[in-house]
Amino acid sequence: MQSADDEQRRAGIPPRVVDWFAVNARDLPWRRPGFTPWGVLVSEIMLQQTPVSRVIPRLEQWLTRWPTPDALAADSPAEAVRAWQSLGYPRRALALHAAAVVISERHAGVVPDDVDALLALPGIGDYTARAVAAFAYGHPVPVVDVNTRRVLARAVHGQGEAGPARTRADLAAMQQLLPSDPAAARAFNAGAMELGQTVCVARAPRCDDCPIAELCAWRAAGYPAYSGPAAPKQARYEGSDRQVRGIILRALRHSDEPVPAEAIELLWPDAGQRERSLAGLLRDGLAVGSPAEGYRLPE
Repeated sequence: MQSADDEQRRAGIPPRVVDWFAVNARDLPWRRPGFTPWGVLVSEIMLQQTPVSRVIPRLEQWLTRWPTPDALAADSPAEAVRAWQSLGYPRRALALHAAAVVISERHAGVVPDDVDALLALPGIGDYTARAVAAFAYGHPVPVVDVNTRRVLARAVHGQGEAGPARTRADLAAMQQLLPSDPAAARAFNAGAMELGQTVCVARAPRCDDCPIAELCAWRAAGYPAYSGPAAPKQARYEGSDRQVRGIILRALRHSDEPVPAEAIELLWPDAGQRERSLAGLLRDGLAVGSPAEGYRLPE
């Protein structure tokens, strides 16, 4: 059971984050007035596991070419994969194209604003659905990413790390802090992310610059070392199947004709890993073809 002091401390966190964000928010395209819900959806999918600096130029190119879901739906999945280029995790491009088709066919080309309707779109998970509802439409729903989870773990729970993701518990923790006013809720959602991204970073957090340092349970406890379960670490990229998949996919993106099996064989020396990676691309719908006809992007 929380004490009165603890409740007061937690209640002070949202307004401080909102005020800090109003002054310190980075100027990012998706935060500018007039940015469309479609642009927010595209940006959120691109930002998954990809740095902001790499997303911004690709996002601008994408929205210039496909400014609406209808525009992307009218083009082929192959062109979506080509345009994705080096953003990584290219299945996101296929998912975005599939979502555009559903938005065009079932929602009259308008990105839905309801979390459940967004979750029903292909490839849209809980985070992205809530982010679009909150940031594109201003609905006061909690949005939690890895940066928000770190801020909550430290400021609210007194832990140095957030540990493995627990979607239901993480959303409940954010919901408890979320202001009832829609504008303040939107600013707090975005501000908590920004704080975790720029100040309350994983290593060497800049506590002297933190607007909620005086309210932080982790700081008050003397920065105890984290002893809970560790979050899973991403596997090394160099030499991985992900790297081989990327090499093969790059060859397919750069060719207007099917790439012969013989050419695929020259792309990577380990035959077993090469075949496993190619099979994964075929299974995921990122490539189509056969040894006899060659391989290409999906049309």
